[in-house]
Order: sequence, then C-alpha cells, then structure tokens
Amino acid sequence: MNARLLMIEDDARLAQMVTAYLGQSGFEVTHAADGEAGLEQLALVQPELVILDLMMPGIDGLEVCRRIRALPNGQARVPVLMLTAKGDPMDRIIGLELGADDYLPKPFEPRELLARIRAVLRRRSDAGTTTAATRTTPLLRFGSLDIDRDARTVTVAEQPCELTSYQFDLLVAMAERAGRVLTRDQIMEAVRGRELEAFDRSIDVHIGRIRNAIEADSKNPKRILTVRGVGYVFAKQQE
Repeated sequence: MNARLLMIEDDARLAQMVTAYLGQSGFEVTHAADGEAGLEQLALVQPELVILDLMMPGIDGLEVCRRIRALPNGQARVPVLMLTAKGDPMDRIIGLELGADDYLPKPFEPRELLARIRAVLRRRSDAGTTTAATRTTPLLRFGSLDIDRDARTVTVAEQPCELTSYQFDLLVAMAERAGRVLTRDQIMEAVRGRELEAFDRSIDVHIGRIRNAIEADSKNPKRILTVRGVGYVFAKQQE
C-alpha cells in the first residue's frame, strides 16, 4: 500500500522534482504551494507524513508546524519532516522544539530525503513490534506517568501529554530501559534512526520537549535524568 505524503513547499520546481522522484518509489504525494493550502490539504488528504518547508510567504513553516501540533485527535501526531534553508542550526532547533520529527537542510539529495522519509515511517511502524519477552503489557506505568504503547498516548495524573511521533518513540525506548544509563547513540539506535541523525545534539532538544510534557518542573527533572558526559537515564522510581 502506497504511503500518502503532503509536501508544503512554495518552490514549484522543487516540489515537482520531489513529487516525481518519490512517486517512482511508490509514494502518493500531494503538493500545496503555501501554508494555508497545506493546512487545508492536511484535512483532506490525511497524509502519513508531511514534508514542510520552513521559509514560505504568508504563514511560514514554523507557524504551520505549530498549528498542526495544535490540531485535535490523531492529526496532531502526523510526522513532520521540515526543510530548512542554509542548514542553520537555530532553525533546526526551533523546528524540533515546535514538534518537527526530523529536518533536512537545503539543498539536499533526493535520495537522502527518501531515506529520511522511510526512517520516520519505519519508526512509526515499528513502534508496536517489540517482542513478548520485553513487552507483556502495552501499558508502562511509573507513578502518575502512564505510557500506552498500543494507543500511543502518554498521561500524567490522567492528563494527556502532547508529544510528536518521534518523541513518543524516544520516551518508550528510555522507559523500556528504565534504570539503565543510555548514551545518545544508544537512544537513537533504539528508535532506528541513528544513521540518519546528522545533527547529534537534536536528541537533547527532543528530550527537552519530552521533559516539558511529562515533568512537573522540566528544569529540575525527576523522570529523565542527565548523566553528565554520558547521556540520560529514565528513573525507575517516580512519584
């Protein structure tokens, strides 16, 4: 079954090239030329992934991403791959903080775009496939924190937490290894995206977003702890 993609990009030539290339690989690509049209198409197409340009006239990519993450129901969790001009690290960080799952600086090779799309979709598909040896119940519970792997929801004291698809996968990967100190590489390997993660500090941005969602005080975390010089550990004992 072909995956449906939505590309929101004001460069018509680039969009045409990408649409043709991805079409050869079995993807159904719908193109929207600006942010407003992209948000309208999102509701109509129900894509499995959004390719979103950062710099656009009118509503820019950051605002589009913000509005997507504020949508009701499952629409807010659609993976977003953001295209950033010049590869400015600050653009990447802002995009990740707003809820983008991945990013790709312009200019880019179509093959890398294809590989990143496949990696994001694979992470989403693989999220529910851990073995019975490591998964006897879909629910992970740590005090007031509940992580439902089947429903792909997170609640704290029964209040829902908003996470992107990638951030949910990161949280599950750490929670399943609670008490173990994990390096950034080990965390990214656990969600099967390490080989495509060019900006190695982006993991810190994602974990910052997760902390904002699940911690009572993200500046004094009790659930995801930093181990200086090594990585992170998900605490077994939580309130």
